Amino acid sequence: MTASASLGPAVGVSRLARLGRWATDLARALGQPRIWAPLVVPHMRRLGVDSIPIALFLAVFTGIVLALLSSYIFTNTVPIYFVGTMVTKATLLELGPVLTGMALAGRVGANIAAELGTMRVTEQVDALETLAIDVHAYLTVPRVVAATLMFPVVTALAGAVGVLSGMVTAVNLLDLSPMEFWKGARMFYRDKDIWYGLVKAASFGTAVATLGSVSGLKATAGAAGVGRATTLAVVLGCMAILVLDAFWALVLL
Repeated sequence: MTASASLGPAVGVSRLARLGRWATDLARALGQPRIWAPLVVPHMRRLGVDSIPIALFLAVFTGIVLALLSSYIFTNTVPIYFVGTMVTKATLLELGPVLTGMALAGRVGANIAAELGTMRVTEQVDALETLAIDVHAYLTVPRVVAATLMFPVVTALAGAVGVLSGMVTAVNLLDLSPMEFWKGARMFYRDKDIWYGLVKAASFGTAVATLGSVSGLKATAGAAGVGRATTLAVVLGCMAILVLDAFWALVLL
């Protein structure tokens, strides 16, 4: 009992120490833009632009479901144009950023973890270290910066498509005119509805890319280790998105 009790705090301190070292390494790597800056744009394309189709696919059906659900909830209680309010608010504030972040956590987080994990187990990372190249500046920072910049862009596109698909659904299935839909959308609109979701999306991108890099660079034991690292990156990325979602709601709303 005594040994087990003393082991718990020691493990916690060890994990905090590793987290502190990672934070220090990343901060130092950010101070070397000549290494990571040229690599950001290619990663923006791979991690962001290539993720747009899946984000828009999700957004279309999110808007459809929200419009139908709003109509069901508001039946005989409030004016039907409040469908526009619920679709717009829910898409821009919550479902757009979170669902897009979850989808990208699977695609981007897994991509980063698998790529860096393969480099680790094939000793490419060791070769970089042997050449005195800062691994974090060369591998981690460009991916984190690219994800932080592109998650809001992809989220903004998904939010716009989600609202438009909700409007099309409301007009064609709920006998609501476009003017009535936009009346409801404008009724409770605030500027925060836009930037709040984008701030969340940027933080999601930072977390997903960072956790994917951490998981990948810690991969061991060949292909099996890369698979475990990829799974861990996706799970941790989704958990981080939910935690950050609650955090920003407490801080900004």
